[in-house]
Amino acid sequence: MFENIILILDATLRVSAPLILAALAGLFSERSGIVNIALEGKMLSAAFAAAATATVTGSVWLGLLAGIAVSVMLSLVHGFATITHRGDQIVSGVAINMLAVGLTVTLGRFWFGLGGQTPALTDDSRFTAITLPFADALADVPVIGMVYSQLISGHNFLVYLSLFAVPAVYWVVYKTRFGLRLRAAGENPHAVDTAGISVAWIRYRALIIAGVLAGMAGAYLSTAHSAGFVPNMSAGKGFIALAALIFGKWKPVPVLFGCLLFGFLDAIAIRLQGVELPLVGEIPVQAIEVLPYILTVLLLAGFIGRAVGPKAIGKPYVKSR
Repeated sequence: MFENIILILDATLRVSAPLILAALAGLFSERSGIVNIALEGKMLSAAFAAAATATVTGSVWLGLLAGIAVSVMLSLVHGFATITHRGDQIVSGVAINMLAVGLTVTLGRFWFGLGGQTPALTDDSRFTAITLPFADALADVPVIGMVYSQLISGHNFLVYLSLFAVPAVYWVVYKTRFGLRLRAAGENPHAVDTAGISVAWIRYRALIIAGVLAGMAGAYLSTAHSAGFVPNMSAGKGFIALAALIFGKWKPVPVLFGCLLFGFLDAIAIRLQGVELPLVGEIPVQAIEVLPYILTVLLLAGFIGRAVGPKAIGKPYVKSR
C-alpha cells in the first residue's frame, strides 16, 4: 500500500512539472496585465522545436534552447500585437494556438515524413532520470529509503528545475524591484507610467520570461516525458496550467499546489487503468482520464472559490498625455 502511494506521488511530480512551468509563465504575463491564453500554443511549438533540434543535432540541450527560442519568439509576437498595437489579447492568444497546431504538423511532415511526428529520440538526446547521491544505498531502508530513492531521486533535470522555479519566482515577484513594478503594471499601469517607468517594457520583459518558462514546459513534453514529438501532444496542458493559475490566485506557492492537484488526478488516472475497485468494478479508462479536464472546467467556471485577477489584466494600456 505504501509503495503504491509512493509510485502515485512519483508520477504526480513527473506529470506536474510542465504544468508548474507553464503556470509560472502565465503568472508573469498576467501579473503584468497580459492575458496569456497562448500558453498551449507556445508549449506545443516548443515541444516540436526541442524534439526536432535534438533529433538533428543529437543534443538535448540544444533542443531545450531551440524550444525556449521559439516560445520567446511567439511571446514577442503576442506582445507586438497586444502591447505595441493594443490588439485583443484573447484573439492574439487563440491565433498563436491555431498557428502552433497547424505549423508543427506541417513542418513535421515536410521535414521527417512521419505524419507530423519526429523520429524517436535516443537516451543520449533526451533528458533522463538523475540518481541522487546515496539513493541506491538507501533503497532498502524502510520508509525513508523508499521516499528518498523512489520519490525524491530518479527524476530528470526539468522536474527538479520546475520545483526550484517556484521559490525563485516568489523571490522575483515579491522581493525585487522588477517584481514590484510587474505587479504594479498589472494593478495600476497609470501609476507606473506616472513614476516615469515604461509599462510596455515591463510587459515585454514579463512576456519574455513567460516565453522562457513555457519553452521549458514544451521541451519537457517531447524530450523528457516522451521520446519525441507527436501532433497535439500538449493535449490541453496549457489551459490546465491557466486553471491552476486561477486556482492559485496568481501566487506562486498556491499555483504549485494547484498544479500538483492536477498532476495527482492524472497520476491516479494512470494507476487506475484496468484496476477493479470494490463495489464499483473496473472503471472505464475514459472516465478516469477526463477527471483533470472536468476539474479545469469547474475551476474556470468559478465553482471553487472566487479568484480575482490583477485589475488591469486584459486591458491595453494607453499612455496618458
